[in-house]
Amino acid sequence: MNRVTTIALTALAPISWGSTYAVASELLPPDRPLFTGAMRALPAGLLLIALSRTLPKGAWWWKSAVLGTLNIGAFFPLLFLAAYRLPGGVAAVLGSAGPLFVVGLAALVLGERARLRSVLAAVAAALGVSMVVLTADAKLDLVGVLAGIVSSACMGAGTVMTKRWGRPEGVGPLAVTGWQLTAGGLVIIPIAALVEGMPPALDGKAFLGYGYMMLINTGAAYVLWFRGIGKLSATSVTLLGPLSPLTAAVIGWAALGQSLGPVQLIGMAVAFGATVFGQLPGRAAGAAAAPAKGSFSSAEKTDRNVSMDLTDTGMRR
Repeated sequence: MNRVTTIALTALAPISWGSTYAVASELLPPDRPLFTGAMRALPAGLLLIALSRTLPKGAWWWKSAVLGTLNIGAFFPLLFLAAYRLPGGVAAVLGSAGPLFVVGLAALVLGERARLRSVLAAVAAALGVSMVVLTADAKLDLVGVLAGIVSSACMGAGTVMTKRWGRPEGVGPLAVTGWQLTAGGLVIIPIAALVEGMPPALDGKAFLGYGYMMLINTGAAYVLWFRGIGKLSATSVTLLGPLSPLTAAVIGWAALGQSLGPVQLIGMAVAFGATVFGQLPGRAAGAAAAPAKGSFSSAEKTDRNVSMDLTDTGMRR
């Protein structure tokens, strides 16, 4: 699989995440973001483990717990807290700052060179997203801002450590993704019970929405995301993140009747251009895309022969 195809498949993950708001607002019970987070993560994780028929061994029990907490268990609640305390546009802008965290952490942990191109692409993407989602009356809340920043830092650290630790020998991306989603879901459940109380009653629309969130928006999307981390540099993968708020804006315009003005259209062009610019290979692209010590190299050698690979399953992207 060439680099362009890998980027395109990985990009499907943030594009899918961009549908979260529309699905939640149209199909799911209101004011239950933590319950929704648990319903996204835990069933999807258990399903992927059942499909892969593989459990962690040795150090991978605690590694999966750490990665699951960073990527899911801490990220989801903090993201929802930011969304509740801040206007949606401000929360989205804070989330779009994630690539900057990854650029710095990848340089420290993985030895990936912090190229000027990557920094400029990350800044331009955040600027473009802000043009799309920010409004003149947006107000800041200290707790919400801190939650947004920490959620971006958690996702950035999770991306870098996922690249750093990789996968065990002979284990496919379905299993590793399942471990992380299960661990993250188990972290969210007690928080949801404490904050939101008993689960809400679910109707047919809610089952449809949660089914989509579990299978496509979370299960398939995170398999593609983690698989992409194994084959691309951490910086390259995270610079695909702005596709999520851009997709949300397009869906809001096309399906929910929301308007897009000239400034928002320019912002979308800037953010999308920055995302593409961040994927262009440099002189050291081969080295940047090579797995770091202890990362996915051994698992990738067997990836084509592992039946657990997403491309060999019946899961629909």
